[in-house]
Amino acid sequence: MTPTSLIGGHVSVTGGLAKGGLSYMAEIGAEMIQVFVTNPRGWALTEGKPDQDAALAASGVPTFIHLPYLVNFGSPSPETLANSVAIVRHTLRRGVETGARGVVVHTGSAVTQSRDDAMRQLHEHLLPLLDEIPEGGPDLLLEPMAGQGAMLCATVQDLEPYLATLDWHPRAGICLDTCHAFAAGHDLAAEGGVQETFDALHAIAPGRLKLVHANDSKDVCGSKKDRHENIGAGHIGTQPFADLMRHPAVAGVPICIETPGKAPKHAEDIALLKKLRDG
Repeated sequence: MTPTSLIGGHVSVTGGLAKGGLSYMAEIGAEMIQVFVTNPRGWALTEGKPDQDAALAASGVPTFIHLPYLVNFGSPSPETLANSVAIVRHTLRRGVETGARGVVVHTGSAVTQSRDDAMRQLHEHLLPLLDEIPEGGPDLLLEPMAGQGAMLCATVQDLEPYLATLDWHPRAGICLDTCHAFAAGHDLAAEGGVQETFDALHAIAPGRLKLVHANDSKDVCGSKKDRHENIGAGHIGTQPFADLMRHPAVAGVPICIETPGKAPKHAEDIALLKKLRDG
């Protein structure tokens, strides 16, 4: 029997990581969650509350942590690079404390420097952090971007040189965002598009897919625009999400929405994905 993918969403932790996060999880009907443990638009190394961390870990809920959007190991700014190292190290530790399965990081941009220089930085500064992850700690999940500007990794094919730069480290997993992939040029809405995309992912990095961000797209395929839409309300449409959940590479991989709106819309999206999975 094919393992079932748990379906959930990025949750609000207002009121506490466990108290607020698990409450929001119940409100939207989620089976797994993703959270921020620091300000998503800042560099502050926020410490957790031991009681909340312990409660979340003890809950047994499959949990993933998303790093702040500012993290960029390809940046020409020494300050950005140093801050990226510090906050990834901090968040991996928070992942241990909360029992998280994975920590999601955007794959970054060269900005104004050469791609070669950016990739050298990636090897020099991110690889040691992967070595620091303790046994039983969370994997670091690489999330390819929508392809705008000088992004280092957008298409599934871009993952091959990116992972090679990290020496194919065993703690480097993948988080694939459907909106990002669509924006980068993978036509998930076309007949056979989902099959082709996930076949390619499995061929390049078998067994490394640890999380799927399920988001529809406000923009057309190849737009290079990262604008999420509710499931079935965008240019990807509903059927590709059903196809995705039937691909062997996704079997047992948690699926997390990051769609617009608040709890009622998130509950609708999760209910629709469950229907597509179970139907």
